[in-house]
Amino acid sequence: MARTTGCALLAGLAALVAVVSTAIFLGVGGTDVAARAGRGAMAAGSAHTAVPAAAGSWVGTWSASPVAGEPSTADGYPGWSIRNVVRTSVGGTWVRVHLSNTFGSAPLVVAHATVARSAGTGGAAAAGGTMRVLTFAQRGSVTIPAGGAVVSDPVRLAVPQRADLLVTTYAALPSGPVTYHPNARQISFMARGERTAEVSGVSYTTRTLFWRYVSAVDVLGSHAAGAVVFFGDSITDGLTSTVGANHRWPDYLADGLMASGDRRLRLGVLNQGISGNGVLRGGPEGGPSALVRLDRDALSQTGARTMVVELGINDIIRPPRATGARAVIAGLRQIVARGHARGMRVIGGTLLPFEGHGAAYNPVTEAVRQQVNAAIRAGTVYDAVIDFDKALRDPYRPTRMRAAYDSGDHLHPSDAGYRRMAEAARPVLLGGTAAAKA
Repeated sequence: MARTTGCALLAGLAALVAVVSTAIFLGVGGTDVAARAGRGAMAAGSAHTAVPAAAGSWVGTWSASPVAGEPSTADGYPGWSIRNVVRTSVGGTWVRVHLSNTFGSAPLVVAHATVARSAGTGGAAAAGGTMRVLTFAQRGSVTIPAGGAVVSDPVRLAVPQRADLLVTTYAALPSGPVTYHPNARQISFMARGERTAEVSGVSYTTRTLFWRYVSAVDVLGSHAAGAVVFFGDSITDGLTSTVGANHRWPDYLADGLMASGDRRLRLGVLNQGISGNGVLRGGPEGGPSALVRLDRDALSQTGARTMVVELGINDIIRPPRATGARAVIAGLRQIVARGHARGMRVIGGTLLPFEGHGAAYNPVTEAVRQQVNAAIRAGTVYDAVIDFDKALRDPYRPTRMRAAYDSGDHLHPSDAGYRRMAEAARPVLLGGTAAAKA
């Protein structure tokens, strides 16, 4: 493949060219954010136009891919307040929220919406003095067409790095299926009635493991160097990680970057994993295939100039298990080519071992995995490679995951395994600049 031409080196940060040169995005000037707030609301697919501010740039701090319409929600949740708990990566002084009706069959009328910092109790309570009403084109309500999405106007809120935010929506009217992300590994909350501005959270007695409607949160500030989008399947989604602990492998990576104390390493970490997703394969449970959702979920994320791909195993092991290595490799190369066309550096991971994962493992599927990994390691797919297979496999039986890193299903890592993935990824993320070989 041709070397990426859209990402220039940033002078003075040579030690971090792999990240910074691919993650820096345009700054904005001006001072009157509030007066211009109405320009922040945008329909899905439109350009991410930053609202002027004193200093800094917009960057994504959290995201989750819309997966499907939630089953048994033909009318949505009229009369319910939905309080989503989301974890930031980088901080800022202003915030805006993306809401999605991607899988709705009718317009969604969001009558009220708020954002606040969590009180940090693990519940639905907001920190005092942080509740902010969200507006859309300076209106308190917004109608999102079926298949569409919007971005709120910016609101001033001090958003810490690696902290929980509460994003709450209320719809009074029936709206059709709820666009959701089912494997959040995070406890969120619901309450009957219009409770969007409730600080105490006492009305939020219904717990849920889904994220609904909210698909991303951006912050404006001068401390972030950019964002990295992680595009993957259940392993990136963190399917077997501890609920509420933020132990997905991108979370561990975000913790390490922030703990370094180096301002140049403050990168937005955007998790666009979908459990069951494949390069070529999609479905009701796994969302649209990676090639179908690539533009929406990865290439359009705010401030992202680097993409890390962890995909391919579901194409090999999910019934009817008929996808060969050539098709998977060709699909991965398409992802890389489309990323390059957007000026992104694309890093990819080898596929983890899965011997013991029921009928999915057999000599044929293992041979396909080995062929895909050989192409990845040869440098003919990605610009740089994270060898997840080598990092997590049992050295005495390399077709199996090492027991300490295995969640028990012999396919998905444990929390320790996710931490090991982050450890393997960090030096590659900060490493060389070579593009994939032709």
